[in-house]
Amino acid sequence: MESAERLLPGALLDQWWALIVRGLIGILFGVLAFMWPQITMIVLIALFAAFALLDGVTSIAAAIRARDWGWPLWGGLLSLAAGVVTIAWPATAGIALVLLIGAWAVVRGVFDIATAIALRRVLRYEWVLALGGLVSILFGALILLRPAAGALAIVGLIAAFAIFWGVVLVLAGIHLRRMRDEWRRLMSGPTAPSAA
Repeated sequence: MESAERLLPGALLDQWWALIVRGLIGILFGVLAFMWPQITMIVLIALFAAFALLDGVTSIAAAIRARDWGWPLWGGLLSLAAGVVTIAWPATAGIALVLLIGAWAVVRGVFDIATAIALRRVLRYEWVLALGGLVSILFGALILLRPAAGALAIVGLIAAFAIFWGVVLVLAGIHLRRMRDEWRRLMSGPTAPSAA
């Protein structure tokens, strides 16, 4: 696996869009969940499946483009698997969906924190990604501790988490893009090293 430092100048900084897309998907999921206060279980299942699949595909695409086979790739595979499981067994809704969402949030949060730790020497705003991971873990733990509350009873909590998590990821993506722009300015300046 290539080190974060070797990936930073090219591949890593160019993946800012993946964080923003993941964040926007989370915000959209949260807003849609809030818009339907009388949401049915089937709609909640469909929303979560779409959210997890899109998050997974975006993370995997970014990891492949960056040739980074570490935490971002594993986080994407986890999200993709959660989406597939949700679609494959929709009849196991209710408490099973609550447990799936809680477990997904905890593990995804661990992967996001691991990514932030791996990038701590090369990113100035790695704490934003780590904060998103911490909130994800806390949300997942809260869901897992009270699964009997039922999926529909915690739609508001799920929606609020998705929006907050989405905003954090968008902010992390914006910071990464700024770093990429700064790096490109430095590299194109008069003191930039030759390409030879």
